[in-house]
Amino acid sequence: MSDITGLEFPEDLKYTKTHEWAKIEGDIATVGITQYATHQLTDIVYVEAPVIGENAVQSKELEPEGAVESVKASTPIYSPLSGEILEVNEEVVDAPEMLNDDPYANWIYKLKIGDASEIDNLFDLDPYKKHCEAEEH
Repeated sequence: MSDITGLEFPEDLKYTKTHEWAKIEGDIATVGITQYATHQLTDIVYVEAPVIGENAVQSKELEPEGAVESVKASTPIYSPLSGEILEVNEEVVDAPEMLNDDPYANWIYKLKIGDASEIDNLFDLDPYKKHCEAEEH
C-alpha cells in the first residue's frame, strides 16, 4: 500500500476525484495530473494529448483523445471543467517523463472555461487530500 506522506498538494489549485488538477486564471484553466496520480501510475511513458478546438465536458473522458500511460497502467484524462481545448503542452507529449519529475510545473492542456459555476464541483486542497487518504484504505 502506498502513502500520501511526502506528496505535494499545492494550495492554489482545484482537484478532481480522478486526480487531475486545474489552475484557474480568469476564464482559462491549465490542467494536469496530480502527484498522487503519478505516484500511483509510477513511470509515465506516454501522453495522448487532447485535440485543440475540441470541447471537453466536466468529469468526462477527453474525446476523441486524452490519456496517460505508464509502465504499469493506462488511464484516461478526465476534464475538470467543460470548455474548449485551447493549447496542448507539446513538451510533455514529447517527453512524458516530465510528469514524473514535476506534475504541477508540467501541465497537459489549457481550456477556455465554458461554465464558471462548475469550479464549485472541484475539490479544494483539504477535501482532495482526504479523498486521496480514503483511497489508500
